[in-house]
Amino acid sequence: MKIIISGYGRMGHVVEKVLAKRGITLQCATEDVCAVPDDVAAECVCIDFTTPDAFRANYPELARKYKAVVVGTTGWYDIKEQVFEAFRAAGTPMVWASNFSIGVNAFFASVQRACEVLKGHGYAPAVEEIHHIHKLDAPSGTAKSIGAIIKDTLGVEPPIGAQRIGEVPGVHTATFTSDVDKLTFTHEAFSREGLAEGAVAAALMTEGLTGVHEFKDLIL
Repeated sequence: MKIIISGYGRMGHVVEKVLAKRGITLQCATEDVCAVPDDVAAECVCIDFTTPDAFRANYPELARKYKAVVVGTTGWYDIKEQVFEAFRAAGTPMVWASNFSIGVNAFFASVQRACEVLKGHGYAPAVEEIHHIHKLDAPSGTAKSIGAIIKDTLGVEPPIGAQRIGEVPGVHTATFTSDVDKLTFTHEAFSREGLAEGAVAAALMTEGLTGVHEFKDLIL
């Protein structure tokens, strides 16, 4: 498998490190993924960690010319159906996630199961997240995903708090408070490598895959 990294910032460099560790071929890492020749792109899986604006501009070309695309960029979910339709129409497999960390996806599953048990028993949910000061979207896509799980399962839309502090890789917390007790679920990332490991795993999953998939649906 050959990989092209779209976005060669902090995450792009970490993805490159994970690819090297796994012995997977990196075709190139670029800030201009649309400029990659069509014949090269057709043989490569693109891993996208750019910005919301860059992905919004690039997704039609990503769908048109790449073998498959893994999207770790967040902040574009208001055009989700438009993006999905572009990939489906092009016949290009797409795997997306608000967070590719395996631990975070286990966190999603834990929160969903807790909501199933707590539903109807008077628990008030809340979500908090902390990230580094360079993160462009707030609340994070991960926090919004947690909120969506709670709303869909528990039937209550939780408040979501967001803080931007130093170089914190990411901390997400979901709480459920009643008159008699409180449950707290927390995932703390120690580095960005967990995101990169999951994104590379997703790229490997695109072999033989068709359609558009959220990462958690492929691993849970």
